[in-house]
Amino acid sequence: MPASSSITDAIAILHRGGLLAYPTEGVWGLGCDPFDEAAVLRLLALKQRPVDKGLILVAATAAQLDGLVDWDALPAERRDAVLASWPGPHTWIVPATPRVPRWITGDHAGVAIRVSAHPVVAALCEAFAGALVSTSANLAGDPAPRAHDELAPRIRAGVDAIVAGETSGLEQPTAIRDARNGRQLR
Repeated sequence: MPASSSITDAIAILHRGGLLAYPTEGVWGLGCDPFDEAAVLRLLALKQRPVDKGLILVAATAAQLDGLVDWDALPAERRDAVLASWPGPHTWIVPATPRVPRWITGDHAGVAIRVSAHPVVAALCEAFAGALVSTSANLAGDPAPRAHDELAPRIRAGVDAIVAGETSGLEQPTAIRDARNGRQLR
């Protein structure tokens, strides 16, 4: 089982293609470098989640999403609504640019993104200097862990580091909304 890791150690692990478990707004998450296909496929295998469902990208600032989101494909008022909701526990499906790999978008034209106010998530993204994959730290179909001690043994064994911290206390994973119309999808 990996030991709790500092942000500096976690970033080194990410650069080596490793997987992290870390607290987010409502549940514990799994993350990796979204442009490292082997790392993403390893994360999906650990979760037993198909690639076609897509994954969320989380960032510390909206600028970290530059080049990944086609903001021009959204009406100005919808773009402004998305940007005004951050940082915070608001995940949006937005039009993706061709730079976003299929192993992130899955079978979708859009990409799920969030600019997090969670201190651990923000620190990881700031230190990594970019967006990270963020998905719940559970096997597909199982309840998402809300506390460190709820991480399943398989998840603990499958990650390279567990970043210390607590969730922000949201009762469930962040809501996911369609940026084109504001409709809630989860």
